[in-house]
Amino acid sequence: MPSTWLLLLAYLTYLALGTGVFWLLESPAAHDSSERFQRDKWALLRNFTCLDGPALDSLIRGVIQAYQNGDIVLDNTTSMGRWEFVGSFFFSVSTITTIGYGNLSPRTMGARLFCIFFALVGIPLNLVVLNRLGHLMQQGVHSCARMLGVTWKDPAKARWLVGSSALLSGLLLFLLLPPLLFSHVEGWSYVEGFYFSFITLSTVGFGDYVIETM
Repeated sequence: MPSTWLLLLAYLTYLALGTGVFWLLESPAAHDSSERFQRDKWALLRNFTCLDGPALDSLIRGVIQAYQNGDIVLDNTTSMGRWEFVGSFFFSVSTITTIGYGNLSPRTMGARLFCIFFALVGIPLNLVVLNRLGHLMQQGVHSCARMLGVTWKDPAKARWLVGSSALLSGLLLFLLLPPLLFSHVEGWSYVEGFYFSFITLSTVGFGDYVIETM
């Protein structure tokens, strides 16, 4: 058990390191992009009271570029929350778990280079942690089954009950209950939330549904 806690501590420390580095490397660039976009947007609106085709195309390209840089353009402000602390943590987790939604990617060369080394160490570390947690969960299930088998004098029935309970708990915790939270926070339907949960757990990460509330 002490080794498991040390491994978990190393895992969380590594995530914290990645979060901090991505935050420091990407946040200034995102801030500059945010300010530049706002200046260009208001200059365009002042100079063109009636937008023509090329001017509208220019505005659309600016919006697309701002979004790709991690800016969320709303009303009179530009949010760069995707590269603040929570967004950087989200990117770190999606990187070492190999989910890779694709909605957020480093734009600066320093962050891209760091991402390579971060993933090289983080992905194996993530696998080791998951393997250890899975082993501990398996031990817990077997222990419960043994104790219940001694009480009931029926080991086979105890193993079936404990195994079924563990499976049902996992389904509830990771697949059936999260869509309710996503429906409330993100405004998705239950089916959309369930789809997102499954795509995330399977580490496929298409990126067609991504959490935007950070």
